[in-house]
Amino acid sequence: MSDSFPPLAANATRLRVAQGLVLLFHATGLVGLLFSHDPGFYLRFTPLTLLLSAALLVAFQPERNAAFWQFCLTVGLLGYVAEVVGVHTGKLFGNYAYGDTLGPKWFDVPPLIGLNWVIMTYLAGMLAQRLPLGELGRTLVAALLMVGFDLCVELPAGRFDFWHWTAGVIPFRNFRDWFILACLAQMLFNRARFIKTNALVPLLYVVQLLFFFALEWLGPSK
Repeated sequence: MSDSFPPLAANATRLRVAQGLVLLFHATGLVGLLFSHDPGFYLRFTPLTLLLSAALLVAFQPERNAAFWQFCLTVGLLGYVAEVVGVHTGKLFGNYAYGDTLGPKWFDVPPLIGLNWVIMTYLAGMLAQRLPLGELGRTLVAALLMVGFDLCVELPAGRFDFWHWTAGVIPFRNFRDWFILACLAQMLFNRARFIKTNALVPLLYVVQLLFFFALEWLGPSK
């Protein structure tokens, strides 16, 4: 059954407004985190920025049928459960703990991290759809895009209280496990029966990538 609210048509005006919001939120956050005397004030808006990004992606998704929502729910739960296992056992990703930046925690993991898994799977999957590859090729490329994004986030994560690694060292198995789970998430994306196009995806992926890259290289020294 289709969603009762019609998606926004990706016409030039609406797309420019959405792109402007993405740029505004990320630019404001970046300037505040890098140059403000109170970066903690801007960190409090991290959950809002994540929710806004998700809402805009949903708004520009051409078809929001049951398969789309099932994909979102399944990947969100997959990512969240994996993080809970990782935090409590260290058997996935390594030994780490979440800070307070991503909001309230349940089982020591912010529920918003599940939403982040959905967003990253969706962005990377949509970008890979543009390539002239079969399902396996798209799965691998999209998984690599997800791991590459995770690498950019990992570098400044501790300084901004996203999460913290034991002894401050990011283990290789974090990226190994990310790649394995990303492949599984991309298999779910590729097999979900909804329209795989979204005009907002390229800008949002690049802006988020540059945002965390800038936090690492322009941010306060470690």
